[in-house]
Amino acid sequence: MLQIGEFSKICQVSVKTLHHYNKIGLLVPAEVDPSTGYRYYRTEQIDIMNYIQRLKRYGFSLEEIQSLLILLDNKELAVALRKQKEKLKQEQQNMAIILNELQTHISVFERTGDIMMYQKGYTIELKNSPAMNILANRAVMSVDDFGKHYGTLFERVPKERVTPTGLNGARYYDEEFNHESSDVEVFIGIKEREKADMVMEPCPCAMTVHHGGYSTLSEAYGAIVSWIIENGYEIAGAPFDLYIKTQFDTLSSEDWETEVYFPIRKK
Repeated sequence: MLQIGEFSKICQVSVKTLHHYNKIGLLVPAEVDPSTGYRYYRTEQIDIMNYIQRLKRYGFSLEEIQSLLILLDNKELAVALRKQKEKLKQEQQNMAIILNELQTHISVFERTGDIMMYQKGYTIELKNSPAMNILANRAVMSVDDFGKHYGTLFERVPKERVTPTGLNGARYYDEEFNHESSDVEVFIGIKEREKADMVMEPCPCAMTVHHGGYSTLSEAYGAIVSWIIENGYEIAGAPFDLYIKTQFDTLSSEDWETEVYFPIRKK
């Protein structure tokens, strides 16, 4: 048996952490001396502790690790590990996008001396939005759920024998933005008007083109709203994005292109 200090040193984890793991039931000492309160661990628990540490490095939460420790089905465990791998790969891709954005920001700042110059590069146009026949899926969703909802739309394409135009987008109905839960309508354009869920008729819009990843779309929105206020207009409907160039065109994030439309009317 190993005293808690010995176990802490061998596993390279603090005694405070071991106390916490004991408190939440993640790793309970094999024995506790009733008279002294000293905690003792079996040598077999070293492997368990190392396994916990490895799962932490993989990004699992302590709650998730508790579930994995009692999971006896190897297939379920493999699924959980593969799912976490995909999550980490996505985080890695997102970090690569952020690094590219940061490098561009640094370059523009060093060239212009204006730390906010990146927000001033939008050209706002007053134009009618394109007419579109669409298949649509409106729901309260998180930003991370977009792919799932687009998936259900693309599954309908062969079933309903429609022809995609390649023009896809998302329309936002909430007055306030919530990354985890917003009223959003994702849609794909199709040629067949009679088979469409709805027709998006042309309407006067303030429009700009955003280049880069979706995490900085708020900068385009801010530029449009400022233009609307400064030019005596008001927002007259739900704004929407059209994804013109995306990762599916095998482009890096800095080459993605999104058209942003805000329906407007004169005050």
